[in-house]
Amino acid sequence: MVILLLTVFLVGYISIALESGIGINKAATALITGVICWTVYISWSEEKHYVAEQLTGHLGELSGILFFLLGAMTIVELIDVHDGFNLITDRINQTNKRKLIWIISFITFFLSALLDNLTTTIVMISLIRKLISERRERLFFAGLIIIAANAGGVWSPIGDITTTMLWIGGQITAVNIVINLIVPAIVCLMIPLLIVTLGLKGDVTRPKMENSTGKIVELPKSQQKIVFLSGVLILVLVPVFKTVTHLPPYMGILIGLGILWVITEIMHGKKAEPEKHQLSVSQALRKVDSPSILFFLGILLSIAALQSAGILATVAEWVSAKTGTENIIAIAFGLLSSVVDNVPLVAAAQGMYSLEQYPTDHNLWIFLAYTTGTGGSALIIGSAAGIAAMGMERIDFFWYLKKISLIALAGYLAGAIVYMLQDELLH
Repeated sequence: MVILLLTVFLVGYISIALESGIGINKAATALITGVICWTVYISWSEEKHYVAEQLTGHLGELSGILFFLLGAMTIVELIDVHDGFNLITDRINQTNKRKLIWIISFITFFLSALLDNLTTTIVMISLIRKLISERRERLFFAGLIIIAANAGGVWSPIGDITTTMLWIGGQITAVNIVINLIVPAIVCLMIPLLIVTLGLKGDVTRPKMENSTGKIVELPKSQQKIVFLSGVLILVLVPVFKTVTHLPPYMGILIGLGILWVITEIMHGKKAEPEKHQLSVSQALRKVDSPSILFFLGILLSIAALQSAGILATVAEWVSAKTGTENIIAIAFGLLSSVVDNVPLVAAAQGMYSLEQYPTDHNLWIFLAYTTGTGGSALIIGSAAGIAAMGMERIDFFWYLKKISLIALAGYLAGAIVYMLQDELLH
């Protein structure tokens, strides 16, 4: 069963990577792969009822991620249809590619620590569409956004799902994760940024300012500001909502979407029906990239099957046995996270190593937060940020592998070296 399950996963993985060559949408491939993986798993299992319960349990977790993604993308699209992003793009007058990519990268880096890497990627990809008209030019910016979002997320307890897991699990504390990882995270971004900057020349071409939403009347600045500030505030307060209520993040994003929905309904209640419709949540929902959400579902279902079958835990134990030292274990886990989801990998590590063996804020946990958070940048489908960007900008797997993967890996290793040197000097 294990061999067949891995074969199905690898065939699906390769088919997703070859999307442009075989001409089949990656969402379709991911869905088929996810269902077949579970079919293989349940077919070889004697306790089919138990497998069905496992699937139900995983769907609870996966639906949380998908509803979060749907809510965040809808809020971003609602800001967009109200021209809210113009409030930022109008203030970014820089068109020089080298200077602009630094501005975008560091906005992404710090925003990711405040929000999370997935939400930040969705916001920033939407933003660069307003700044850069040529898609081929946007791809390099999108690649750096993925790296910056993942790097920015690791030094904040709410910036990445893996750091949040370790924080909630008691393996790390908020203060120590910031102190120990902010410098390695900056290095992780700086190396790719410097390399990409050397190859960029000239200026970007701004998109023509058109009334793309088809609105009958141009919105006043006051309404743009209300929707933009409300939307950003809602996104920022999602981690706060989670901390205060102990409810999962998707609950925060859903109540936020509901609040923004009410705000826009009140704001446009007296407008003519055609204009009101163009500015409604239903219109924003139509603009959300549904295939990307289904792609997410398929990928996560596939990984959940591998996790339920015990394959990921076995791989984690094998890595631990073969590497030996804590630093190499963490680096290996990070590289592995570029191929499979970092959430089950961190969950496996939490189950393998106890707090008695490695107490809170031990080097292993802090370094693991860095490696599993940034290692996924090495492949486009190695992180939630990468998958979101891939769906939104139709980034080809092999383009990313050729143009971004090596520099992302260089940044990852440079940040790891800085962390190890820092740990050696401080401790």
